[in-house]
Amino acid sequence: MDKSVDGRRRRLSAEDRRKQLVGIGLMMLRTQPIHDLSIDAVAAEAGISRGLLFHYFPTKRDFYVEVMSAAGRRLLRVTKPDPSLPADEQLRQMLLSFVAFVTRRRDSYISFVRGAAGGDNFVVEVYAATRAGLTTRVLELLDSAAEADRPASRDRMTVHAWLAYVEDLAIEWSGLPEADRPTSAEELVNHFIAALQALRQL
Repeated sequence: MDKSVDGRRRRLSAEDRRKQLVGIGLMMLRTQPIHDLSIDAVAAEAGISRGLLFHYFPTKRDFYVEVMSAAGRRLLRVTKPDPSLPADEQLRQMLLSFVAFVTRRRDSYISFVRGAAGGDNFVVEVYAATRAGLTTRVLELLDSAAEADRPASRDRMTVHAWLAYVEDLAIEWSGLPEADRPTSAEELVNHFIAALQALRQL
């Protein structure tokens, strides 16, 4: 239970409790891979028992899936560009937001990526769905939306692979001390766009 504005204790609804627990999981994901999250620590942070946590999430795997899914949704949400902008500006805005997100939450993002690299199906599926969402968004901005549903499409495979390059370089760039970064965020994004253009012309 949490305190209300007048200091008295109030009982959270089931939905609010689930959101609280997932939020705590996301917070802890900043510094550790999903598989290292302690259910006991999450429950303690929420002020509930371990048994009560399993009332909201039947298994540890169910909880992990919800946390990873929330991480993927958050990435898609914070990188969504302003639809009123021209397509090329939307792509630039999306990439700038992505670089800012990775820079601000680098440890959390690495945990997200490493969780997928660990090979567990549920993590791989969430990561793949997030990457597919980003791929579709880029294809729409390139006026190639129809390619998003064609796994063997050359344009889709190119964009999907390019996003892996964007991700890796953003992680490496953000890990450098700010004074040692060879480019600004804007220059890094210019590089990403130029790389995409070059790849699509091969």
